[in-house]
Amino acid sequence: MKDREEKYHDITPFFGQEFDEAFFRFLSQTDKIAKFADSFVSEGEDGKKILLGYIDQVKDRIHSYTDFQNELTMRVFIPAVISNTATGYDVSGIENIEDDKAYLYISTHRDIVLDCTLIDYSLFRHNKPMCQMAFGDNLIQNPFIGDLLRLNGGIIVRRNLPMKEKYIETVRLSDYMAETVIGDGYSVWLAQRSGRSKDGIDETHPAIIKMLYLAPRRNKMKFPELISKLRIVPTAVSYQYNPNDINMGREEVKTIHDGAYEKKKYEDTISMIKGIRGFKGGIHVSFGKPLEGHYETPEEVAKAIDREIHRIYKLWDTNYFAYDYLERTVRFKEHYKDFDTEKFLSRIAHLHDDVKAFVLNSYANPVREFLKIDEGN
Repeated sequence: MKDREEKYHDITPFFGQEFDEAFFRFLSQTDKIAKFADSFVSEGEDGKKILLGYIDQVKDRIHSYTDFQNELTMRVFIPAVISNTATGYDVSGIENIEDDKAYLYISTHRDIVLDCTLIDYSLFRHNKPMCQMAFGDNLIQNPFIGDLLRLNGGIIVRRNLPMKEKYIETVRLSDYMAETVIGDGYSVWLAQRSGRSKDGIDETHPAIIKMLYLAPRRNKMKFPELISKLRIVPTAVSYQYNPNDINMGREEVKTIHDGAYEKKKYEDTISMIKGIRGFKGGIHVSFGKPLEGHYETPEEVAKAIDREIHRIYKLWDTNYFAYDYLERTVRFKEHYKDFDTEKFLSRIAHLHDDVKAFVLNSYANPVREFLKIDEGN
């Protein structure tokens, strides 16, 4: 076990002594905890004092990343985010998750950190085992954020590496995920793509599935056997409003016009905070049925995940209205009859036409994807 911890020690959640040291660092940085609390505490300085006081009360009960999740993230952080930035939260498909099995959750990717934490929160609320969560190292802008992610069960995906080193690192990540789900019996979460779905089209990149097979293939495991043993659960997290919708629209339009978009140093961190703090309206987490059957290729697996995600994705009045508005129809008018369409459009009225169209399409596209499944395409 010690050899395994050393093999993966720089990319896995913190364990043992490393956890104790990281948690001590976390506790000693009260100024940074208070600053982070600005993302989800609404009561200003009093709220921060209450949070710091609560952490002091429970710190002696926290000895592992699951303790950290249970005592802090799931009891304080996520409930505060939902209370302060959402009008509602609910879950469907939880009956598909058995208590005594490990799964690989592959989900939609709209928000940098909330997608996976809301999935974990849904599991926590229904007394199901939570999962480790894969994050790109682009989020680690400072050591405090890096510690916080790994204290929460974060797996670090190292991206900006030379080609040869990147391949070696990807094999190591593949090895760790297979060992964790199949060997150790702990669930893992992965986004269906490396970047957020800015256009509202939820498509699983086959490269994600190929990555999962890199290490098992070296160990002579057949691809269909791997997919069966991973118990992949397609999962959808849908938000009535995306707090980053306008920023995403501007970024994507600039990419289309200029051929590229260069992010500023702290742009991902700013997007992360805005996603946490911004108004989301309704939030819904849908767990699909674990993949069953025989799959020969990553492309087949990706398509199966997409079909299930598009089937279970919760569509909101914002989605239906945007679709009807762009398609010049009233097909779904019953789904937004009590929706303030003028207020919705006023949010984007000041935008350039290209950006406005992109934002509206980001809301309409989930309806289009559902219709493809519903119509058998």
